[in-house]
Amino acid sequence: MLLLDEPTNNLDADGREAVARLLESWQGGCVVASHDRSLLERVDRIVELSPVGVTIFGGAWSGFAEQRDAARARAVTDLDRASDALRNAERTVQKSRERKDRRDKAGRAWRAKSVEDKMFMDREKQRAENSAAREGHIAERLIEDRAEALSEARARVEVLTPLTIELPNTGLPGSRELVAFKDVVMAHDDRRLFGPLSFAIRGPERIAIRGANGSGKTTLLRLISGDLAPREGEIRRLTDRIAMLDQHVSLLDPASSILDNMRHLNGDLTDNAAHAALARFAFRNKAALQIAGTLSGGERLRAGMACVFARPHPPLTLLLDEPTNHLDLASIEELEGALKGFDGALIVVSHDQAFLQAIGIAREIML
Repeated sequence: MLLLDEPTNNLDADGREAVARLLESWQGGCVVASHDRSLLERVDRIVELSPVGVTIFGGAWSGFAEQRDAARARAVTDLDRASDALRNAERTVQKSRERKDRRDKAGRAWRAKSVEDKMFMDREKQRAENSAAREGHIAERLIEDRAEALSEARARVEVLTPLTIELPNTGLPGSRELVAFKDVVMAHDDRRLFGPLSFAIRGPERIAIRGANGSGKTTLLRLISGDLAPREGEIRRLTDRIAMLDQHVSLLDPASSILDNMRHLNGDLTDNAAHAALARFAFRNKAALQIAGTLSGGERLRAGMACVFARPHPPLTLLLDEPTNHLDLASIEELEGALKGFDGALIVVSHDQAFLQAIGIAREIML
């Protein structure tokens, strides 16, 4: 029996393929904890652990994802039905109250004019009040039941449905040149990493940087951002609106709260503006006071994106270095959803082929 804990994390394409070949040739049992969707397509069964319980699916990732998406759709339908039921109950109760008010008004008028025995009228009044009390109790119970069902349906949707994050628009024109490399060579001491390398980034391109571990992919991102200077060649940067997030989101101080990090990285923001910027990335109220070092991988990446997109002018170019490392599948899908709507340039270092395909990578730079 093999027990593998995130076996493809931090591996390049060759390393991932080696793990896949191992599983294909292995004759014993194997239990894998992984967020690598390509690897999960090779398994016989998936066990998902979530806040709503344990789900066991007999099949690989694509079938599991289809079943999960269907469950999400059912949860949303149940929420809509619960919302309608509560509204209908409230309307029914309101109409009942209006009818009772009309009857009471008519009864008061009748009693005012009637010459009937006072004891009879008092008994009728008491009977009406008792009936109204019973109806009121039933109405309250009905609304409470419908409200409880709505709360349960909403909670299930919140658990099953991933967060949706919309990145601000950049307004980047399709023909605008952002960065240009001409015959760039990079080396560390006497070891040549790559070059001569020439390319240009124009408009909202989506580019993947590929290569074996140690080939200089992160170094190339730092050259694009301006953190490093090349050994040889020329780099033209026609904008300073460039943001880079590495796999550890190291721009965040792990000892400070998310809110303090936001203030530190965006000194011009007022307290209200800082809270509002974090709320757009689902860090509301007390959630903004969490210490950065205690966040999960997905929360940390979301906090980093909140900080860089809170700038007065959002970045035209976003650089991501192995962004899916240390993320669970829900966080990866959350990130994919945000990046699909990003209208700026996107430069990504990643060996996660499913992720690259999901965000629409159209060009590759091989090192």
